[in-house]
Amino acid sequence: MRTSVKLPLAVLAAGAAGLGWSLAEAQAYTLRRFSVPVLPAGSSPLRVLCLSDLHLVPNQTKKLDWVRGLAALEPDLVVSTGDNLAHLEAVPAVLRAHEHLLKLPGVFVLGSNDYFAPRPKNPARYLLPYGGKKRIHGVRLPTRELVEGFSEGGWIDLNNRRAQLKINDLQLEFVGVDDPHIKKDRYPEVAGQADPTAALTIGVAHAPYLRVLDAMTADGAGLILAGHTHGGQLCVPGYGPLTTNCDLDRRRAKGVSRYPGNGSDPTDAWMHVSAGLGTSPYTPVRFACRPEATLLTLTAAV
Repeated sequence: MRTSVKLPLAVLAAGAAGLGWSLAEAQAYTLRRFSVPVLPAGSSPLRVLCLSDLHLVPNQTKKLDWVRGLAALEPDLVVSTGDNLAHLEAVPAVLRAHEHLLKLPGVFVLGSNDYFAPRPKNPARYLLPYGGKKRIHGVRLPTRELVEGFSEGGWIDLNNRRAQLKINDLQLEFVGVDDPHIKKDRYPEVAGQADPTAALTIGVAHAPYLRVLDAMTADGAGLILAGHTHGGQLCVPGYGPLTTNCDLDRRRAKGVSRYPGNGSDPTDAWMHVSAGLGTSPYTPVRFACRPEATLLTLTAAV
């Protein structure tokens, strides 16, 4: 066989192998663990389970069962940062996935995919700045049913709301916004300095847009939790994510970091961005970025 023929065949073989791997990796669910020193001196550790970007379709039983199994971790608090749905009939499956977790203290916000059903689109748009121009349209999902299911289970709705919750003798304050990615955030409605009597103020948003991060940090949030980025979803080994699908820089596409700086300023918040557990059903692939949930152990600051 001539070299001119071998090369295209090699490229095709490599592409097929990469596609096969990325399809398998999208179902390689992983639990990440981090410790974050944000509590007052002398506080006992607090374990927070962070869930994001489930993008559940009713027949995804492997994902559903994996999420159900997370209740065995017995976290002190569950925080869901949205994009639970990927199908008109997904709400019962989402509530079943969270059935045992809803028996634990929890808070939640919504993402755009909790409002609008996914639709086919050019995958290259995802690589444009901020994920390309936002056109908010599509089939409306049963958002109210999802919110009612979580709320009736006992979780606190943080969409453009503030709330307080006492857990293990620690008074926690929360400030949350609806999804900044589709400009449903209304931070001025909940703005205000962190409660000095609370052990910790936690900011919660689906998409980590800088305008929200800046506002929460300026008001004294010590910890910010978000999702949306999928960790880049398609990453290049040695380089990292190609995009965050928002204006957050690539180096903070997932995991724990300090915001806005590197932690040298004591007013910098700690931030966790989840790479999430799912994908759009039209692009069910991940590469060098496994789907994840995270167990954060909050400890006393040194």
